[in-house]
Amino acid sequence: MSIKILVVDDSASDRLIIKSMLDDYDVTTASDGIEALDILRKNQELNLLILDLNMPNMNGFEVLEELKKDEKFKRVRTIILTNYDEIESEIKGLKLGAIDYVRKPIHIESLRTRIDVHAALLHLQHTLTQQLDEKTVSLDVLLKRAPIGIAISNINDPGHSEKRVIRVNEMFEKITGRTKKDLAKYGWGSLTHPEDLDAELELFKQLKAGVINNYKIEKRIIKSNGDIVWVDMTVASLGRNENDFYNYICLLQDVTTHKELELQREYLNTHDEWTGLHNRRHFVSLFKRALESRKHSKIALLGVNLNSVHVLAVNYGYMYTQKLVKHASEVLNELTNKNIKLFLTHENRFIFFITDYHDKQELFDFAEKIANAMETVFKTDRISGGIGILEIEESDYELEMDMVLRKLLIASEQSISLFSKDFEISYYDSEIDTKVNRERIIRDALNNILSGGTEDELYLHFQPILDLKTNSICGFEALARLRTEKLGIVPPPEFISIAEKTKLIIPIGELINQKALNFLHKLNEQGYKNMSVTINVSAIQLYSPDFVRKILELIINMDVNPKNVGIEITESVFAIDYDYINSHLIMLKQAGIQIYIDDFGTGYSSLARESELKMDFLKIDKYFIDKLCTHDHGQCITSDIISMAHKLGHLTVAEGVEKESQLQYLKEHNCDRIQGYIFSKPLSEDDAFKLLLEEKNQR
Repeated sequence: MSIKILVVDDSASDRLIIKSMLDDYDVTTASDGIEALDILRKNQELNLLILDLNMPNMNGFEVLEELKKDEKFKRVRTIILTNYDEIESEIKGLKLGAIDYVRKPIHIESLRTRIDVHAALLHLQHTLTQQLDEKTVSLDVLLKRAPIGIAISNINDPGHSEKRVIRVNEMFEKITGRTKKDLAKYGWGSLTHPEDLDAELELFKQLKAGVINNYKIEKRIIKSNGDIVWVDMTVASLGRNENDFYNYICLLQDVTTHKELELQREYLNTHDEWTGLHNRRHFVSLFKRALESRKHSKIALLGVNLNSVHVLAVNYGYMYTQKLVKHASEVLNELTNKNIKLFLTHENRFIFFITDYHDKQELFDFAEKIANAMETVFKTDRISGGIGILEIEESDYELEMDMVLRKLLIASEQSISLFSKDFEISYYDSEIDTKVNRERIIRDALNNILSGGTEDELYLHFQPILDLKTNSICGFEALARLRTEKLGIVPPPEFISIAEKTKLIIPIGELINQKALNFLHKLNEQGYKNMSVTINVSAIQLYSPDFVRKILELIINMDVNPKNVGIEITESVFAIDYDYINSHLIMLKQAGIQIYIDDFGTGYSSLARESELKMDFLKIDKYFIDKLCTHDHGQCITSDIISMAHKLGHLTVAEGVEKESQLQYLKEHNCDRIQGYIFSKPLSEDDAFKLLLEEKNQR
């Protein structure tokens, strides 16, 4: 008997691949369902159909429906081609009459094995339908030569039975590791892996009841030595014998090697290889099925955002951060149960899929558990993260998956801080949506400024710094300001935070540096040779490998004295990577640049580390200056900070001085410099020069 195969697929490359791998069969191809039906009607000898479900004009489901309508197509056995995430399609295709399926991307050996099994079954069916005599091939010859395992039996139950096993060929015994005698003694149920037995019992029950004439199953067989073998098995009823017993035929094909490769591909397709957690593809599939089935009373997503981990990669390397993420995945996985499933959807982002919970408070309680667990994991590295909560409402059921994940990402990003060790929790609502739209406008404005030709403007104000020893202006702090066309003036903490999160802080910082040093150049041109300008620098800028080189090149190009340039960094940046930051400060100091530690007293540096810092000025945070107005001076530690700084060889600058009482206290306790509204608010460039001129005229 010749096996004639029709391959139907709209992909010309897939048709060519399948045809070439089945070159010892008679293969015809078609590009869609309409062409396939036309070929089947004209060629009555075609007996095996390989059918892609997803095609234009007429898809695979429509072809299967047409085949069911016409009796003459019953001769055709159909194998459908599906994708890994199309389980529902596979079930629908089998219900419409397909006898098997193969998943794309197609594995050559796996498809070949499936085809060989069905070809052998077709050969056997053809032989059994003929009237065998001495002139035809005998059943004994067929059993001996068949490339698959064959057993014929009238055993009607899976366990022990006294009924006969009529025939078992050598290939069947080789595949199962069991003899004909073993099968009769212990029953076929003893061969089957316990996890696969229930599914087969249900099929066998339908076969005995006459509901179906045959069934096909992929299952595991346990050999007598305990080895596991994967088989493709087809069982069919051969009708009653003279003793009124049903006879059955079983066909086996060993597919262990191919199944292991398939399981490995499927695992990699649905899991993250590094952490072993289910991946984004599997999450999307599960989430869509949950929405379609509507079997859960409530559905929520909880996102854990560890994007700030990337700051460690600069100094410690990629593998260090990946090991941290893996450790985090192990800790988070311990929090799962039947209603809480965990996925790694992006490199540093996790999603908990939560169903059938009680209320919003339960979600917050669970989020706090996660926060506590993550703070423990990242305690040493002082890395923070964001935890976002999104409850899925009826209105969300129709949203695209990208929009659902965008909402969750928005919530998880709200509280992320590069310099905090805390994991903050944020619930997605309309207020967050408004905030995100504002952030988008600010981000677009920053991008527009960098690209040029925009109504948005990034400019500087300069706050004078007063030397209390000489009672004269000794320098200015350059303060960035943003004015956008849509929002007007944007507060510095807001747009700087957005610039840091989007990494725009590096090009924006370079633009600020250029403007600040240009102001310093103008000061020099007008005779203020000893005047300094300090620039605020983000930790992200300091982590940039070429930051030092670029700032030194800019100083040279602007023709300014590096001793008149100050770099201000917040104390908290040392909590991330003290040695790396300090190494950059050493290079800057060696070039003559002055180093200022801003917001002293609000960060994480110890006093021991403070003495090691390569800095010149310690800026006392406004918090301690405000205390001078609300507390008894004897209880204030501001004087102690000044004294400590002097003992460590640092000068002090008090920020936010607004009242005369504060100024007098600072003078009495030998603070070196101040800045604040008591002397001057931040000024435009022109107003800064006017103030200097007024001071000069008063002398």
